Amino acid sequence: MTGQDWIEKDFYAALGVPKDADQAAIKKAYRKLARQYHPDQNPGDASAESRFKEIGEAYAVLSDTEQRQQYDAVRSMAGGGARFNAGPGGASGGFEDVFSSMFGGGARPGSQYQQYQSGGAGFEDILGSMFGGAGGGRPAGFGGPQQRRGPDVETRATLPFRAAVEGTTVELTVDGKKITARIPAGVHDGQKIRLRGKGRPGTAGGAAGDLLIAVHVSEHPVFSIDGVNLRITLPVTFAEAALGTTAEVPTLSGEKVRLKVPAGTPSGRVLRVKGRGVATAKRTGDLLVSVQVVVPQKLSRAAKKALEEFAAEADGEDVRAALAAQAAQ
Repeated sequence: MTGQDWIEKDFYAALGVPKDADQAAIKKAYRKLARQYHPDQNPGDASAESRFKEIGEAYAVLSDTEQRQQYDAVRSMAGGGARFNAGPGGASGGFEDVFSSMFGGGARPGSQYQQYQSGGAGFEDILGSMFGGAGGGRPAGFGGPQQRRGPDVETRATLPFRAAVEGTTVELTVDGKKITARIPAGVHDGQKIRLRGKGRPGTAGGAAGDLLIAVHVSEHPVFSIDGVNLRITLPVTFAEAALGTTAEVPTLSGEKVRLKVPAGTPSGRVLRVKGRGVATAKRTGDLLVSVQVVVPQKLSRAAKKALEEFAAEADGEDVRAALAAQAAQ
């Protein structure tokens, strides 16, 4: 990119942000537009590809504090985009007018501007001296390409429930290249896995971006993931909940464990089976068992009579008394 490009291109307009936008607003605008015009989203669309490059060019300058200051200064000198005309017959408001305003009037004999003009030095050489360049050096953003980190790439992977719990390896195709990614044990639905340096390559020797994998975990008919723990619902009868029992509970490994359900256990109480959750490198979670009291849909005559006798024995007990008292607060 040349100095003239900085004068002619309005990077703020390219990103749709005001000139006083902070870095957070600039980054947000760039990400939104980059997703919209990304070549992967617009295959074969030359205008979208051109717009994508324009957005990236604008963000590369405005996201760098030093380059943004230089860009603002150059644009301010040029009146926000006027083209410099230093040759004979040039239009007014050109090269000489801008620099005369900087040096307090017309070019004075022996001034730095006149020395550059008489010596045949170019526009970028003058800017180099203004921004700390030495020996004809150019400031960042002028001349050769700038070292930039490559952009991140996002993709998706759908995992079976068991693979998400135990960890797995997936093969992905990104930008036409196959990438093998290791998914750690215990990944949950919606989580993003970051692979450093697996994104798009940088420019001028800059580091490559990262690959972000958005994980979707298929549902399991029995188990669910809760951090490093697994959850399961255990149905029990009214009699088992009231009198207590020992029930067999399945685990994800296929084994069954015996779990004691204490007498008087209400529906919704959570019991814990240690060490039967997700095994990660740092720890192993537990299996959390939610007790669900099942109400029978049909009763035999004998069962109905027994329940009626039970209800008669419990006559006078108001199980909703506390609820009414709390609602009145």
